[in-house]
Amino acid sequence: MKVVHFFIGFMLLALVQVFIPSQMIWQQEDILESGTLYKFKTMPIDPNDPFRGKYITLNYEENSIKIADTSYRYGDKILIYLDKDRQGFAKVTSITKELSEAKGEYVRGEVTGNYNGVINFELPFNRFYMEESKAYDAEKAYRTVNRDSLVQNVYAEVYVKEGESVLRNVIIEGVPIQEYVKKENSN
Repeated sequence: MKVVHFFIGFMLLALVQVFIPSQMIWQQEDILESGTLYKFKTMPIDPNDPFRGKYITLNYEENSIKIADTSYRYGDKILIYLDKDRQGFAKVTSITKELSEAKGEYVRGEVTGNYNGVINFELPFNRFYMEESKAYDAEKAYRTVNRDSLVQNVYAEVYVKEGESVLRNVIIEGVPIQEYVKKENSN
């Protein structure tokens, strides 16, 4: 009898281990399929923040908003409401601490500072993961291009749906970063 209980317990554990990752993958794919695409302009990263692991650290131009509310404090969890400008790039329209259905698409973020009515925040998609062998070259290309004042065409493609977001790609001069690195390495 104990063998039957052990077997049933083992099967339940196996099903849970398959179900949870499958659900996570399905949720990410659903956001990519039916979410709204926003392009976030990036800006140069601090040269003292080295490449950490197998991802690129991204900073965004849209990382603050001026508001009259002085109640926001460092570490507060916030909802960042988005819209698009004429070129299709994301712009922050407002922030709140509580969900407001009337304001449209949003992502969750965290307050990093409140300076005289300017609320700085961190977006949840500040790491772009890549294949290990290409990550260093990609980080190097990203830093170089972002520091070049003549190149203003670096952005992240982020899909947003109901507060969840998926960073799909980083685009440099109209080319996905993987292809850009490959092109640069072949020159």
